This record gives sequence, C-alpha cells and structure tokens, in this order.
Amino acid sequence: MSGADSASTTEANGPMQLVQAGQSLWLDNLSRKLLATGALNWYVREFGLSGLTSNPTILAQAMTAGKDYDATLRTLVGQGVSDPQDLVYGAALEDLAAAAHIFHPAWKATDGVDGYVSLEVPPDLAFKAADSVAWGMRLWGQAKLPNLLVKVPGTAPGLAAVEQLVTAGVGVNVTLLFSETHYLQAAEAYMRALERRLEEHSSLAIPSVASVFVSRWDAAANPLLPAEMHNRLGIAVAQKAYSAYRALLASARWRALAAAGARPQRLLWASTSAKDPDLPHSYYVTSLAAPDTIDTMPEATLLSFGKHGTVGALLQPDHASAERLIATLSAHGLDVEALGESLQSHGARRFSADWAALLDAVQSKSQRLTAPAPR
Repeated sequence: MSGADSASTTEANGPMQLVQAGQSLWLDNLSRKLLATGALNWYVREFGLSGLTSNPTILAQAMTAGKDYDATLRTLVGQGVSDPQDLVYGAALEDLAAAAHIFHPAWKATDGVDGYVSLEVPPDLAFKAADSVAWGMRLWGQAKLPNLLVKVPGTAPGLAAVEQLVTAGVGVNVTLLFSETHYLQAAEAYMRALERRLEEHSSLAIPSVASVFVSRWDAAANPLLPAEMHNRLGIAVAQKAYSAYRALLASARWRALAAAGARPQRLLWASTSAKDPDLPHSYYVTSLAAPDTIDTMPEATLLSFGKHGTVGALLQPDHASAERLIATLSAHGLDVEALGESLQSHGARRFSADWAALLDAVQSKSQRLTAPAPR
C-alpha cells in the first residue's frame, strides 16, 4: 500500500511534526489506485494529511497507466459522452468526490479552513480569462463539493478569472505562482473580489490558496550558478513570499476584510520534491516548515519524510536576508524577476502539452474499449 503498512509510533513522525508546527499537509497526487488501496486513508490517519492537489501531469499518469479507469470510461461513453475533455473530467470528478469525502471531516472540523481537494481548469486556457471563468463555474457546479477548489493559473488573464470566480462565490486555488510579485498579484485579485462581495453584502467566507512553486527555481538556476550556490534560490524566493504573506495579513486592508468574515488566502508550497539527486528528499519540506501555510508534496516525498524527516527551525518572515541572498545570486548574472516570468510561462506550456497528450490517450483508449469485438 505504497508504504502504508508500518505501525503508528508514540513519537510524532516528520509529517505529524509539521502538523504540530501549524502547517497543513496535502498530497500532490490523485489516482484510482490511491483510493482503492486505502493508502489515502492511511496517510490521513498516520501523517495528518488534510488535503489534496492534482494537475494535468498527475491526471495523465493516473489515467493512461493500466486499466483502473476502463470501467468508468466505458460507462461515460455508454452515456453518450464522447468529447475526450469531458471523459477526463468525468473520471477525475469520481476520484475527487471520493477524496473530498475522505477530507470532509477535516473541512468540517476546521470550519472550512482545511480539508480541500483541487481540480484545474483546462490548462490551455491559461491566457483566456473568459473561458477560464466559464470552465471554473462549470466544474464547480458539476462537482457540487463544498471542499473543492478550482485551480486557475496565476497568469494575468488567469488572475482576472480568479477575481470573477471568487466574486461569484467559487473557491479557487491560484496555481503556477513563482515569485513574491506573483503571490502579491494573486492576493490582490482575491482581496478585490472579497471587497466586491462586501459591497454586495455577500458572505466573505470564500476559500482560496495561493500556490507558490519552489524547487523549479533551483532546477532552472543551478546551471547558471557556481556549485556552492546551488539549491539556494528557491528557498530564498519562498521566504520573500512568506514575508509578504505575513505582512499582508497584518495590514489594515486585510484586517478590515477579516473583521467582515474573510478568511486568509493561505500560502501553499508546491513543487516541494527535490529535483537535484544530491539533495535529500526532505530538503524543501524541512526548509519550508511554517505555521499557517500548506505544503503539498508528491507521494514519494511524503513517504520519505514520514520515515526520516524531522522538523527543526521554522521558516522566518525575514525579507531582508532573503533579498541579500538573491542579490548575491543576481551578481552572477541571474535575472531573478525574468526567470520567475519564464518559469510561469514554461509551466503553463508544459501543463498544456501534458493535457493535450492526455486527451489524445483517453480518446484512443475509449475508442478501443467501445469498439465492436472482431468476428
């Protein structure tokens, strides 16, 4: 069961130490196997897991391997569903509903602060605001899950969509954020939407998270830096974003919204697996331990941290020290702001390519599954 066969111990394991430090632990994975084997339930029980994220790459890996989704695809085709995008979402929403049920106790116990699952709008809409809004509303209505977040990329058109969706009462996971600037833009879109709802006398209890990607910074920057400066940029950028997050929550503007019933758009660390084989699996997990944040991690990282991880010093909102380190790295010719924009656009293109490949694979598979048997 993916490592889910060891017994509980009285001493808190690494993931439970994160939870005790005030950080929510989510899994960056979703598959039929994860649900069917009971592994997800085990992670909730043993590691304090309280949420889940998915993306086009994860969906592609799950749906195109093996026969786990064959019965669902046959059923959907039998119901007249033929568009491959509708087939993918039909199958994904089955998994999301099952996962949302598992996390519903956490959602209820935290009064809607935690316990969420996420599903992304088609990634080729990253630069199409109106279409992203339409798809976001469609998925929200189709899922009918109180603890679902619709994922929308934090591009400029995506943020326009985020503002409209939150204004309409849809919970949103703003994804593909890389820099402090990206985080602040996502926070601005969220607060503008809440202010619009306040003017309309609507509830401000609309959930949102801002997903900042970390390890991809170092994968991109390491080849441009001397060896002694490898794997330092991602944590520094995250520290700046965390500092901005803390400052925003202390601002008069946010306090006014909070007094009217708004909840923080929680900062979520994404891309927290180590890309450098010389790093321990837990490198980013340990470095990003911080209260009132979320860490979503792949299954292998979660299991490794469950076996060997410990939590030491927590991440501090020290903007100045992070700026000094980034200035040192920039002295080697690294344009950090430009790199952040490049990482976001590359991430959008990568997810879009994975999505296109998934649609092709699902269409081919559904045709094979429903083809008449040869005589």
